[in-house]
Amino acid sequence: MNMPIVRFRSMPLPARFWSAIPLRLIVGYGFMEHGFAKLARGPESFMHILDALGVPMPAMMAWATILVEIFGGFAVLVGFLVPLASVPMIVVLLVAIFTVHLPNGFSSIKLQEVTAAGAHFGQPGYETDLLYIAALVALVIGGSGPLALDGFLGGRRKG
Repeated sequence: MNMPIVRFRSMPLPARFWSAIPLRLIVGYGFMEHGFAKLARGPESFMHILDALGVPMPAMMAWATILVEIFGGFAVLVGFLVPLASVPMIVVLLVAIFTVHLPNGFSSIKLQEVTAAGAHFGQPGYETDLLYIAALVALVIGGSGPLALDGFLGGRRKG
């Protein structure tokens, strides 16, 4: 079966390699958005949440999480050292699953009621965290694709 070929800088690439770009964009932006939201509310607020959840060293873990989300998200967004950045990002997701989302079940959307004021939702489950993990694993296994910073810095790899 012949795969469609897309040309990028005179280097033919099978179309499947381009699938990494939307994964990088949504995962990278999503992580960065969560990190910046924690900064905007104040890292102390997130530290208090971690403390209430029984996470050890909440101040250090709050900052570690924020930095992983912002810098790891940026690394994924631009395709820089994605396999390395994915490890702490997956750890953050697993901690979120086991400390917050697991008791809420699988579904991330829990419609409780619809009133004149709009829809009201319950606490999200671990579905979205699993989707982020799956996307990161796909990027690690399949590569960061074209337009990744790694490809520009280290030269295009063959194979």
